[in-house]
Amino acid sequence: MIFGKKPHLIGLDIGSKTIKIAEIVDKKTSRIFKNFHTIDIEPGIIEEGVIKDPETVSASIRELYKEAKLKEKNVAISIGGYSVIVKKINVQKMTEDELQETIHFEAEQYIPFDISDVNLDFQIIGESEHNPNQMSVLLVAAKKEMVNEYINLVQMTGLNVCIIDVDAFALQNIFEFNYDSGDENIALIDIGASKTSLNILKDNSSVFMRDVSLGCGQINEKIASLMECSLAEAEEIKHGGQSDIISPEDLSEIVSSVVTDWCTEIKRALDFFYSTFPEDQITKIILSGGGANIKEFRQLLAVETSTNVEIINPFKNFSIDSDRFDSSYLKQIAPQAAICMGLAIRAIGDK
Repeated sequence: MIFGKKPHLIGLDIGSKTIKIAEIVDKKTSRIFKNFHTIDIEPGIIEEGVIKDPETVSASIRELYKEAKLKEKNVAISIGGYSVIVKKINVQKMTEDELQETIHFEAEQYIPFDISDVNLDFQIIGESEHNPNQMSVLLVAAKKEMVNEYINLVQMTGLNVCIIDVDAFALQNIFEFNYDSGDENIALIDIGASKTSLNILKDNSSVFMRDVSLGCGQINEKIASLMECSLAEAEEIKHGGQSDIISPEDLSEIVSSVVTDWCTEIKRALDFFYSTFPEDQITKIILSGGGANIKEFRQLLAVETSTNVEIINPFKNFSIDSDRFDSSYLKQIAPQAAICMGLAIRAIGDK
């Protein structure tokens, strides 16, 4: 899914609550973190990856570009949710060109959509662990309708889509750039406003990936229901803006019930990994997205999974102008910036 020609890309992360842009500039000896800006959009404008109001989203992206004083028009974006399927499959050994010819036939048995309704991509991982005559392939299928929606949105904004990535892969990109996982098994988990992405890495390769409809928006919905207020007002209450109209106990109870659900779902996914790889242990969980900032969630997840839990630092290996970006600001935005930074390090011609 690659279009365009120039190597310099802007990472554009279009979330259901916040749109983010990041810019990385390559120099001979280092990669320089140059720009990061965000803008919030109204609840309901993007739901489960579906853009309900493209004009408003487009206007927000233009405003963001203006604020960041960006001139580069080439962007990398990402998609996720139920319209995107990522599966590791085994096929008979063949060349990449041969697989290109047969991938539609191979994919049909794994994709729950009409094969003519999806864009397919793949990456050959290597020889199958269980059969030397087969090879493992990472298969990605995205509904054409969703892909076209995002391309049209970006073009409406006056920008050029050069790469369409998958949220979980963008997160993996930025993790691998900043961390040396060695032979550890790592779970990368991004808790967004309406979606949680989970990607488990074994030997630096993705072995399990899942998106679920859980996110920080659930907290807002519960507050709105209890207080009979709008979602925008609930967001303000959540961050302490109108704390006088809800007791700390009620707010704490809402947060606890939501993060408990998150932990249950994550534990279920990890149990699936352990059933497939019973000899392996996940040694670390790396969190990103707005949910990573909830201390109670991090603590409960560490207890429930008996695993070290930490927040990602997507700026770790970049050259940063300390006069423009102070360390406390970078620490604050780190979880939300991860996917966007993973997009910003992409280049034309990447597979």
